[in-house]
Amino acid sequence: MKLISWNVNGLRACIRKGFLDYFKEVEADIFCVQEIKLQQGQIDLELEGYYQYWNYAEKKGYSGTAIFTKTKPINISYGINKEEHDKEGRVITLEFNDFYFVTVYTPNSQQKLARLDYRMQWEDDFRDYVKALDENKPVIVCGDLNVAHKEIDLKNPKNNRKNAGFTDEERNKFTELLNAGFIDTYRYFYPDKEAAYSWWSYRFNARANNAGWRIDYFCASQRMDDKLVSADIHSEILGSDHCPIELVIK
Repeated sequence: MKLISWNVNGLRACIRKGFLDYFKEVEADIFCVQEIKLQQGQIDLELEGYYQYWNYAEKKGYSGTAIFTKTKPINISYGINKEEHDKEGRVITLEFNDFYFVTVYTPNSQQKLARLDYRMQWEDDFRDYVKALDENKPVIVCGDLNVAHKEIDLKNPKNNRKNAGFTDEERNKFTELLNAGFIDTYRYFYPDKEAAYSWWSYRFNARANNAGWRIDYFCASQRMDDKLVSADIHSEILGSDHCPIELVIK
């Protein structure tokens, strides 16, 4: 199975920049997007052969997620069953026979870390949510997790030490997720690979200079390690300030 995740930073804008060409070319079994920035009825997407599941934020033009899958899931749920978190359209969970598939758009801690305290509560609640799923069957979590875990995961670690996405607090929460029984699948295949990024600022020619961050992930339950075939970051694909990431499983 080929799985794709992409923060499209506005799906309608991304469609104008070639999203559908890439979608058709890649032929993913499951394709999920984050930060769709639209409401129900604002888009009519014809994706032949795919079931579509959407989670919209209450706030217009903000956040939101969607999953397109060739296989119909057994169950679908939206959010993480916490009212304080579930108004921003950040999580969709599909249950299949052998695993749960969760796409997530993790809240950004924002400038001056204005939302860091909220982010810390989110991290604990989201980790508890996927751990509870994992007790039933294996879980694949993917999306924009808004954190570069290690110094290898961004171009300028020293200059960004206390900035949103690279605070000690956020990095430690990602470590806690891994310690709860999950694999960072890209690092599973490429533990020492440098300059592998999934997001670049629109400023300072960051993408042309590959001054980026790896903040988009596929994480899988540790007991799925024998099912992992390959992982990739498609930095050549434009259309957003993020690029698509891929996981192939048996």
